[in-house]
Amino acid sequence: MTISTRSASHVSDKASRFTESVIREMTREAMKYGAINLAQGFPDFGAPEAIKQAAMDAIAADVNQYAITWGARDFRQALAHKTAWHLGMEIDPEREVTVTCGSTEAMIATLMATVNPGEEVIVFEPFYENYGPDAILSGASPVYVKLYAPTWSFDRDELRAAFSGCTRAIILCNPNNPVGKVFTREEMEFIAGLCREHDVLCITDEIYEHILYSHADGTPARHICMAQLDGMRERTVVVNSMSKTYSVTGWRVGYCIAPPQITSAIRKVHDFLTVGAAAPLQAAGAFALSLPPEYYHKLRADYQARLDLVLPALEKAGFGVTRPEGAYYVMTDISAFGFGNDVEFAMHLVREIGVACVPGSSFYHRPEDGANQVRFCFCKKDETLLGAVERLAKLV
Repeated sequence: MTISTRSASHVSDKASRFTESVIREMTREAMKYGAINLAQGFPDFGAPEAIKQAAMDAIAADVNQYAITWGARDFRQALAHKTAWHLGMEIDPEREVTVTCGSTEAMIATLMATVNPGEEVIVFEPFYENYGPDAILSGASPVYVKLYAPTWSFDRDELRAAFSGCTRAIILCNPNNPVGKVFTREEMEFIAGLCREHDVLCITDEIYEHILYSHADGTPARHICMAQLDGMRERTVVVNSMSKTYSVTGWRVGYCIAPPQITSAIRKVHDFLTVGAAAPLQAAGAFALSLPPEYYHKLRADYQARLDLVLPALEKAGFGVTRPEGAYYVMTDISAFGFGNDVEFAMHLVREIGVACVPGSSFYHRPEDGANQVRFCFCKKDETLLGAVERLAKLV
C-alpha cells in the first residue's frame, strides 16, 4: 500500500497565503455587538426606486433564465452608450465587454486570463484587500509600491524600479479604495509611459468613477480612465460594477471593458468561474445605465454632503484625517489614542464605543505599515452617520 505524503490538512499553498476578508469580518463584529457599521462599504439607504422597479418588472416578465454567458445584449449595448458619452470611448458591445458577478469576479477573471504563473503584478498600497489574494490565486507574485500620506502620491523612482522583465500587469484603483485618492493626469501619464515602455497591462478598477470631491488645492477632482490615454486603449482592462454608483452592492453585476483578444480570454475564464451574472438584474442594469447625467450630479452632491458631515466629527474625536478626493472612505491616523495597534483599537471601537471600522493593516502586505490607521466608510443615511458621530464623541 502506498502512503500519501500529502498534508493531512488538504489545504492548498495558495489558500494558506492569505486570510478571509477583514472588512467582512468587521461587519460580523458590528452585528455581534450592535455597532454602527462604518466598516464595509455598502449603503444602508435604498437604491433608486426606478431601478428597483426595473428589476421587479424583469422578474415578472420571466427574465429568469441564463443570459448570454458574457452578458445580456441590452446591458452591453447600454454600457457602450454610457461609455461613449461619459468617457468619449466607442466600444464594441459584442467584442469588448464581459459582464461578471460583480467587479470582484471581473478582477480575478482578468488576472487569470492575462497573467501566467511566476509573473509579477504591481499593486499600489494601501490596497483594496482583494488585490493581493487575486494575484496569488492567478499564480502571480504581487509587487507592492507605496502611496505616501498625506497626498497618497507614489515615488516615481520606486514605481519605475518595480517594473521588470517579469512584470505582466499593474492594478490601479482610481478613485482609490481605501484612501480616496484620485490620480492626476500627470500621474496617470507617468504610469502609462511605464506600461508602454515595458509592454505591461493596466487593470484599472473604476468602481467609484462618479463619486468625486476636490484635490487638496480646492480644484475639483476629475476621474481619468487609463484607456483614454494615448497608446493605452490596447493595453487596458477597465473593471467596474453597478454596485456603488447605483447603490446595489448585493446585485453582483460587474463588467470588464477590454480589447477583443483580451476580452475573449476573460470570457473563457468567466464562463467556467460563474457562467453568468443574474439575468433580471442585468435587465435592470441596462435601465440604470441609461439614466441621464443629472443622476450622477446628484450622486456626487449627496456624497459630498455625507463627507462634510463625517470629516469634522472624526477630527474632533481625535483622528488624524486626510480629506479624500473620491470614493466614500476616510483613512485615519489613530496615533493620538495610544493603542498598541490598529486591530486592538478597532476591536475597542466596535465593542466599547459601538462603531465598526476596518483596521489599516488589512490594506498592507506588512501589517505593521498600517498599525496606526483605520478606515471608515460614509455611504450611510444621515441618521446613521449622526449616530456614529455621537458615539465617536465618547473618545474625546
